[in-house]
Amino acid sequence: MAEEVCCLKAQLKEKEKEIAALKKKLAQLEKNHTTVLELHDKVTPITSLTSKPALSNEDIMRYSRQLLLPELGVQGQLNLSKTSVLIVGCGGLGCPLAQYLAAAGIGRLGLLDYDEVELSNLHRQVLHGEENQGQAKALSAAKAVKRYTKLHIMWNSASVQYVQFTRHLDFTDLIYDIVADCSDNVPTRYLVNDACVISGKPLVSASALRMEGQLTVYNYRGGPCYRCLYPVPPPPETVTNCSDGGVLGVVPGIMGCFQALEVLKIASGQGSSCGQQLVMFDAQDARFRSIKLRPKQPGCAVCGENPSVTQLVDYEAFCGSAATDKCRKLNLLSKDQRITVQDYKSILDNAGPHVLLDVRPLVEVDICHLPFSLNIPLSSLEDRKSEHLQLLQERISELKQQMAVYVICKQGNDSQKAVQVLEKMSGSEVDSIAVKDISGGLMAWVKRIDPTFPQY
Repeated sequence: MAEEVCCLKAQLKEKEKEIAALKKKLAQLEKNHTTVLELHDKVTPITSLTSKPALSNEDIMRYSRQLLLPELGVQGQLNLSKTSVLIVGCGGLGCPLAQYLAAAGIGRLGLLDYDEVELSNLHRQVLHGEENQGQAKALSAAKAVKRYTKLHIMWNSASVQYVQFTRHLDFTDLIYDIVADCSDNVPTRYLVNDACVISGKPLVSASALRMEGQLTVYNYRGGPCYRCLYPVPPPPETVTNCSDGGVLGVVPGIMGCFQALEVLKIASGQGSSCGQQLVMFDAQDARFRSIKLRPKQPGCAVCGENPSVTQLVDYEAFCGSAATDKCRKLNLLSKDQRITVQDYKSILDNAGPHVLLDVRPLVEVDICHLPFSLNIPLSSLEDRKSEHLQLLQERISELKQQMAVYVICKQGNDSQKAVQVLEKMSGSEVDSIAVKDISGGLMAWVKRIDPTFPQY
């Protein structure tokens, strides 16, 4: 019995040692676990490092140079990928804008333009080529951007969606986050503005003409809309477009890039500083300047406190002009004050005594002119510059016969104005002769008389 008691005591002592060892081990494990928990709050867990990132490896490599920007970063890039942008107009502004937005990783692009590609577009509308003449600009631009992204930078074409519009604008359900106005006519500007205000979307708007450009952001963070600044459209005859006034191709290119910059800033979450600023670009002096715009107007017809425009209207009727940049045709004279180019050709063939007065600016006359014409710009007639009026009177006096003066220009618009100016003159030999406009001008001469004559 005594031996059994001694044996049990020995076993108990061994178990106590084992228990002590286990307690020590448990205490060490608990200490280590507490350290891991403390570190967990200070460092990124290993599991998160091995989880799938929000941007793919290809995305990280493709956008790496802009991902490095503190102003953008990963979150800004993700914001771009979730943003949709509608580009209204695939011309000189819309072409560079579409390229840069696609290259930057915008999630979806809508390309809208109901015009077709023409040869005169190609010096500035860089997405189109000679092979695209006669094709819808929206379709041509979409194909070009897809080809650019797929072939030159091996883009997965599914990364950017393209929606092509070949019809007139319909904003009954505007499904884009940002709209960029790259249009070239007043009715479309009012239409796009009203649609953005009604749907609550920011509008990044730009324009370019001759050697100048402008940009602003409308309907953005409480700022004014286009109607706040221009409640009434200008008279159609006072509006100059690229077809009439010309444009250096790089100018809309610069402004289109500027539009891309503001769209990307808004889309990424940085915000734009042009919400109440009109930025003006002077290409001749290579200078930008900014003008602060007046704030949102309480009485504005579309964004004011009591708007009268709550749905889209007939904007061509509202503006009194067509939604196109094509040269407009004026009708200022009666039928007996005008002759056709065929009639004028008959006068030439019969050697009838007359003076052909070309009233285009000298820069256009240098491009092309009929060799027997006398050039006096319309502006000189309107200013009644004596040296030019004397020149016309001398030409009339040389013939010394009953004669007429026929007035010509590019499209037949300025020539009608010139006829009105000449008919109002008195006290000169001009008011004693017949003055008539050649309908359709030199472009009608090309179509109906001489197809080899240059067009511009």
